[in-house]
Amino acid sequence: MAKKKPVKQVVKSKQSKKGIKHLYQVIAVIALLALIFFLVFPDIFKKDKPLDEYTFKKEGELTFYSENNEQLVRIDIEIADNEYERQLGVMKRKTMKEKEGMLFIFPDETMRSFWMRNTFISLDMIFVNANKEIVTIHKNTRTVSDQSYPSSAPAVYVVEVIAGFTDKYSISEGDKISWMDTKL
Repeated sequence: MAKKKPVKQVVKSKQSKKGIKHLYQVIAVIALLALIFFLVFPDIFKKDKPLDEYTFKKEGELTFYSENNEQLVRIDIEIADNEYERQLGVMKRKTMKEKEGMLFIFPDETMRSFWMRNTFISLDMIFVNANKEIVTIHKNTRTVSDQSYPSSAPAVYVVEVIAGFTDKYSISEGDKISWMDTKL
C-alpha cells in the first residue's frame, strides 16, 4: 500500500506552485513594461548625445548687410523670443556650424548685457537696435564665464554666431540685419 502524503504537505505544495506561478507572471509583466518603455523612448539611453545637450533647430534665416546695403552673408537662425529661450540661449551646446546662429528678440529696446555661463562655444555677440542696425560687437567671448558683455547703446536684438564670424564676413558696427521667421 502506497503512503499518502499528509494533507498539510499537499496544501503547501499547491501554494508553492501558485507562488512560483505568480512570481513568473510578475516577472513577465515587468519585462513587457520594460520592452514597451524601450520601444517608446529609444533615444533615452543613447550615449552619443547627453540628455541635457541642446542642438540647433532652424527657425528662420538672417541676412547681414553693409552700411551701403550690400549683402554680406546669410545664416540659418534659431529664434529666442520668450523668456525661457532667451535664458537658455546656446548654453550646453558643444558645436555650432559657421552659418548658424541664434537671434534673441526682446520686447523692448534698452541696454543689454550677456554672459557665457554654461556656454562651451566661443561666440561673437552682435547687439542690434530697433532700426536693425548693429550697435555693439563682442568678438571671441570667453567660454564658461560670468564675464559681462554689455551693449554700448540700447538694443532690442542680439545675434550670437561662432567666434571669428564677424571678422571672416567683415561685419561691423553700423551694418544692418534682416530676417525671415519660419518658426511656427
